[in-house]
Amino acid sequence: DVLALGMLTCIQKSFELLRAEGLADHQLDTIPADDPAVYDMLCKGDSIGVFQVESRAQINMLPRLKPRELYDLVIQVAIVRPGPIQGDMVHPYLRRRAGREKVEYPSPSPDHGPADELKQLLGKTYGVPLFQEQAMKLAIVAAKFTPGEANRLRNSMATFRNVGGMDHFEEKMIGGMVARGYEADFARRCFDQIKGFGSYGFPESHALAFARLVYVSSWIKCHHPAVFACALLNSQPMGFYAPAQIVRDAREHGVEARGIDVACSGWDNALERVDGVGGGHPHALRLGYRQITGFRQEWANDIVRSRAAAPFTSIEDLARRANLPQRALRLLADADAFRSIALDRRAALWEVRRTPSGELPLFAAARACELGEEADVALPLMSPAEHVVADYQMTRLSLKAHPMSFLREELCAEGILSCAETNAAKNDARVRTAGIVLVRQRPGKGNAIFITIEDETGVTNIVLWARQFEIFRRQVMASRLMLVEGQLQRSVEGVVHLMASRIIDRSVMLDTLSERGETPVERSRADEFDHPQHPRSKIARTAGVGAEPRGSHPRNVRIIPKSRDFH
Repeated sequence: DVLALGMLTCIQKSFELLRAEGLADHQLDTIPADDPAVYDMLCKGDSIGVFQVESRAQINMLPRLKPRELYDLVIQVAIVRPGPIQGDMVHPYLRRRAGREKVEYPSPSPDHGPADELKQLLGKTYGVPLFQEQAMKLAIVAAKFTPGEANRLRNSMATFRNVGGMDHFEEKMIGGMVARGYEADFARRCFDQIKGFGSYGFPESHALAFARLVYVSSWIKCHHPAVFACALLNSQPMGFYAPAQIVRDAREHGVEARGIDVACSGWDNALERVDGVGGGHPHALRLGYRQITGFRQEWANDIVRSRAAAPFTSIEDLARRANLPQRALRLLADADAFRSIALDRRAALWEVRRTPSGELPLFAAARACELGEEADVALPLMSPAEHVVADYQMTRLSLKAHPMSFLREELCAEGILSCAETNAAKNDARVRTAGIVLVRQRPGKGNAIFITIEDETGVTNIVLWARQFEIFRRQVMASRLMLVEGQLQRSVEGVVHLMASRIIDRSVMLDTLSERGETPVERSRADEFDHPQHPRSKIARTAGVGAEPRGSHPRNVRIIPKSRDFH
């Protein structure tokens, strides 16, 4: 099974960065094994960006499973799958692992085999079959299938939902186990668990290979968060989260993030040594031109090559030496990339419009420059909110502030809690919270919708039952900024969910941040809903903020697509 995994690219780029910065020289097989700090991080559910365990379901499972060794990660990878979930294997495994349920291994009649035949087979997984290999061996050992019959059973696991391929194995397996002295109820449970693999279960060998990548990516994130974030951004598109969440997570791990700048940035995101002392990370993350929507790599290469001789002194100097077209200059100004030459976004945009293109012939450019000379103008400063809106429009993230921070005073006046306050509330408390929607998921056979919202303080995980979804379908599917009312639930392991009873679309609040229009906050790649956004029409502007264009539905509503597997 040869897979083209984006995480392999990310790990390779991480190793290259580690070598380039003199931090370490590693390969996949030289990463220190069984590092307690890595498992401590995972047990807290701190796994944004980590291979296979960054999804909502996996993050919630990590504090419950509490992995402490590589084989625990094998289990972690395999257990959050439709097969084990629908086969009712997850909760028995967790209870037995935690010592809350006795592990029992039924045995056949003495004349049909050893009493510990199932313990030998299922001992590593506390008597619960989690892998396809275990299902095959269970059929061979307990029901005396031949290897050929067990292989046909394996093939049927992937097809029985469509053609009933496992039905004719039911009588043989249950009958075979009962004939050897197993209880009929136990035989039925075993078959039902195996039947769950038809909804997608993992082979143990596959899970082991994936677990190795889980550990390696976790090790890099734990010990070199700047390197991990940089490599992850340079490997996009991949993974579960948008660049804004990747950068935010890096900053929460103590990494300094620096904006795009014509004096420092290259095409890729890069590491810069941090001057001075303070005990923080030795490297900062410098954002690269690849983060600017519509910017070309050839323009980035021209900038890097031309500044090697001397720093740029003005936009005109940059345009001439790098031979950049007007479009490239406008994109750089929109991305606020001229701070090193003392120009903020608005001043840079004004200057760009006065600057002749570097592509003009020499004398034509000189004449254009002369014609363009005019007195300096005192431009009004852009508000912080306008800067944040422009950042999201151009680079899909902002280092200046979170959009929700500008709405906090108004939300507080309504008694709406931040995500951090919500997560700190007491169990069973009734709360109201609001945030920008990152992820919406609906498992194929699930009876709930899972939503993750974010504000300037963190994220909150929302659960909305299917019957409620039918009431709030439009709000769930259309909201960019969502207000949620519900009851807080906190598990023994500390996992927090807000059980929603009401959802309100407050996206109009984002549109008031700036006269430039909607804030194009990017959802993560895991958001399973399609979100075409209408441009604000003249009708909308005259009818009031957030009004929908006439003659058009507010969004192209789609039935929720079948769940993608993000685990």
